Amino acid sequence: MPTERIVFAGHDGGQLAARLDLPQGPLVATAIFAHCFTCGKDIPAARRIAARLAALGIAVLRFDFTGLGHSDGEFANTSFTSNVDDLIAAHRYLSEQNKTPSLIIGHSLGGAAVLKAAAALESIKAVVTIGAPFDPGHVTHNFAQALPEISSKGVAEVSLGGRPFQISKAFVEDVATTELSACVANLNAALLVLHAPLDDIVGVENAGQIFSAAKHPKSFITLDGADHLVSAAADAEYVASLIATWSARYLDIARPAPPPGAPEGVLRVAEADPKGFLTDITSGEGHHLVADEPLAYGGTNKGLSPYGLLSAGLGACTSMTIRMYARRKGWPLDQISVDVNHDKVHAQDAETGVGDKIDTWRRRITLTGALDAEQRARLLEIADKCPVHRTLERSSTVITELVNP
Repeated sequence: MPTERIVFAGHDGGQLAARLDLPQGPLVATAIFAHCFTCGKDIPAARRIAARLAALGIAVLRFDFTGLGHSDGEFANTSFTSNVDDLIAAHRYLSEQNKTPSLIIGHSLGGAAVLKAAAALESIKAVVTIGAPFDPGHVTHNFAQALPEISSKGVAEVSLGGRPFQISKAFVEDVATTELSACVANLNAALLVLHAPLDDIVGVENAGQIFSAAKHPKSFITLDGADHLVSAAADAEYVASLIATWSARYLDIARPAPPPGAPEGVLRVAEADPKGFLTDITSGEGHHLVADEPLAYGGTNKGLSPYGLLSAGLGACTSMTIRMYARRKGWPLDQISVDVNHDKVHAQDAETGVGDKIDTWRRRITLTGALDAEQRARLLEIADKCPVHRTLERSSTVITELVNP
């Protein structure tokens, strides 16, 4: 995915380092991603979720809060409230770039921050929390042993994730006095709560409290097997697919019009995993699916293979063609099923030195309904008039050109 490195002014005027992950095709919506406590914009979960959303046409801004990562400022001088103000600043920056966000996503303490910020952002139509605490003060359990020193000295150095951080008394007091109940109850946006039931950092009961406090529309989905940081690639991809599918119901997505002469739009294929074969496929007005290869050929088996997609096209076209004819004739055809077998395997054919083969597709068509023998025979003839069938049987031309990035 194309990524722009940018900076914008945070709550106090300091420069915040950010990445804007963009779709390779048309932009249909924009989102902001808020990272977890003391994390950063480049943690694996943030990268993976942003990549999957970008593949679906949603641009994602992820940035380092003040005092973290490559952003200006001192972490010791920040607070939960300053994080919320940084989110509002990010929203303002995107709006000035004509990319006004309609989706906001928060991970862990970032999830609590987006709940607070969303109340001040009218354009936000959908809010997502991932492993978020209902009480921002929950974060202090990460450095509970240092609370007496913080209280007496005003600041103390603590170790979080193996790194030293200065935690101030003002930060502790700020999270302790922040109340999210009213914010969640008055949220003027749809809410999706995602939480791992075995999260050992922020207990799943927090998700229940957030969900209970919110009004509809709201949804709660458990992330079985995931850890708090959503560190596994498969879990991050699952989260991204959930967010994309759910949010499309609530966002005012500006789908691009198909170009002239292409009534079904342009099909775009984009690599999703350079280390394997997972591939995103988008077509026309927001249709999305993935292609992959079996495990035996180095893939992750998360989608149909290229030849599988080709066979699916033949089977689908066959069924639709039969249905259109039977409907026009008024024949009693209740249901159609088409089994398609193909005798080649794409990964083998792609190997150097393998010669050309004759492609053979075998269709087994089952027609259910009170059809007589003559009607069945005619429908079998009609199956051979399927446009995809005819395309496969006759010679085709593929014209290829290299496009400069």
